[in-house]
Amino acid sequence: MNQRYWKPIQGLQIAVDGPSGSGKGTVAAELGKELGLPVLDTGLLYRLTAWQATQAGVALSDSDAVLQQLNGALHEMAWSAEGIFMAGKDCTSLLRGEDVGGLASQVASSENIRTALLQVQRDLARAGCVMDGRDIGSVVLPDAQAKFFLTASQRERARRRWAQMRMQDPELPLDHVAADLKARDERDAARDCAPLTQAEDAIHIDSTVMRVDEVVDRMLAILERKALIEPL
Repeated sequence: MNQRYWKPIQGLQIAVDGPSGSGKGTVAAELGKELGLPVLDTGLLYRLTAWQATQAGVALSDSDAVLQQLNGALHEMAWSAEGIFMAGKDCTSLLRGEDVGGLASQVASSENIRTALLQVQRDLARAGCVMDGRDIGSVVLPDAQAKFFLTASQRERARRRWAQMRMQDPELPLDHVAADLKARDERDAARDCAPLTQAEDAIHIDSTVMRVDEVVDRMLAILERKALIEPL
């Protein structure tokens, strides 16, 4: 990365959307470091919702029961750039598993659940942040000063997910990860409530053959050109 020190405008909100495996989480984290902004992973909220409901024996198809469980959890939850804490205990690592990710995709299709989490996300973003997810630019932060939509080929996204997951399961077949990714893409794009879509004013970046630092450098150049950041 060419410039290590930047000053963002007050309250700068940057939305980074994209499908699973596009690299949005990694890119958002690096962009946040460059700009000194907190990085908020909205996917963790949906993972928490699914995990809490499952732990309580609540069927994910029963959105009312899931929402009731969620309302109780929100009183004990603290969400920051470091992750999600429940009653002061960091539970982020418990939510990162692929099994929880699949469950999260199911609850994310519920309009009631998404509405309940919407204000939580907006309140946290008000002071400025980099926020990544699937509907940040289109729904959560429609007035964000900068929006990026990150993609990569389905094959490359599957390979990236597989490389990550093999550290926990060395025997995991690539075909299994690719099939799961395809199913999740179809589910996210087809849901009625806040489907995965690129906001009209978002800048599309295809990262298939790009390194993380190259993607971040491109974003920084765009932000500087828009006068949203300036070098120190």
